[in-house]
Amino acid sequence: MRVLILFAHPHFEKSRVNRALLKSLPASDAFTIHDLYELYPHFDIDVAEEKACLVEHDIIVWHHPIYMYSAPAILKQWMDMVLEFGWAHGAGGDFLKDKTALNVVTTGGTRESYLPEGFNRYSLTEFLRPFEQTARLCKMNYLPPFAVQGSYRLSDAELEAYAGDYARLLGRLSLGDYDVQTLQSYAYLNDWAGAASGRATP
Repeated sequence: MRVLILFAHPHFEKSRVNRALLKSLPASDAFTIHDLYELYPHFDIDVAEEKACLVEHDIIVWHHPIYMYSAPAILKQWMDMVLEFGWAHGAGGDFLKDKTALNVVTTGGTRESYLPEGFNRYSLTEFLRPFEQTARLCKMNYLPPFAVQGSYRLSDAELEAYAGDYARLLGRLSLGDYDVQTLQSYAYLNDWAGAASGRATP
């Protein structure tokens, strides 16, 4: 199964965490890293090209930092332009049906801060509801997020553990080594990837 990583980070060169995550992926025809800011610095998204790329892949990863409780602007524009009525959803819109979608996100706040009693008042899952509903509208199978949180405080060892889990997660997904309903029972895919590695989630 082919994995399309739709990567959106306006300051990628300054992101220690996201560089480590992407660097952890092995060179493989199974993975396509699609850097939206690199491809479309003026936001002039090639809709036909993006649709063709989606059709060629089985698993769609929205990989981005959480900025002001949402995704960077170019990812929203990509969704608005590419996921058209009659193609991705609505009458005749079955081109993404049965594909798998998930978010891979980084946050400055810790996992504990994304709780009802935490600083951000809501769970990370609640902030990602628009992605979940978009996937469901497009008849895709939506999985829980993989999240690297407390990013400013991570030691090198902790970041290495996250990067290993990220590579392991996408590797298993590319092999079809998962059951959708089982994965949907997790709050975070970190917990599944960490369990698969035989250690606690960082």
